[in-house]
Amino acid sequence: MIEIRIHGRGGQGAVTSAELLALAAINEGKYAQAFPSFGPERRGAPVLAFSRVDDKPIRLRSQVYQPDVVLVLDSSLVNIMDVAAGLKEGGTVVVNTTASLEELVNKLTVKKGRVGVVDATAIAKKHLGRPITNTTMLGALIKATGIVAIDHMSVPLRQRFGTIAARNETAMRAAYDELVLKEITS
Repeated sequence: MIEIRIHGRGGQGAVTSAELLALAAINEGKYAQAFPSFGPERRGAPVLAFSRVDDKPIRLRSQVYQPDVVLVLDSSLVNIMDVAAGLKEGGTVVVNTTASLEELVNKLTVKKGRVGVVDATAIAKKHLGRPITNTTMLGALIKATGIVAIDHMSVPLRQRFGTIAARNETAMRAAYDELVLKEITS
């Protein structure tokens, strides 16, 4: 089973990301679940969302405390919390940031695993006209993990976004292409 924790802020689409990923996995014949965890429900407040993907039925119904993958939609969260807390050894952290990979690695508590960076905000602004990075970051997540085939995101995107699905898919594929990954072995 692959467990994913998504860090974002209210209104950025973290919950939507978790749901779209789960739908794509289900479309591939896998088992998946997605669910949110909210604090004070207001725009801009930190939000957590979770996904699980497996080849067999998932019976677990708790929050993800030891993720295989952490996806961070807003890099400011790296400065106020340990986004890598509980990350399994060998896990992957992918962050939307303009910081260099080296700068980010110095801020994270990852000892052994992979760290990826992509400027999803710039990509979203270019292709969507808005700095909403949820679908954009799914491209980076898919590139970093291979959890689903990127082509299997098309149907969930069309179902969720209708006429603007093509722009979301373009942004997702751009982040897929632009992700920079580094193996951490310290």
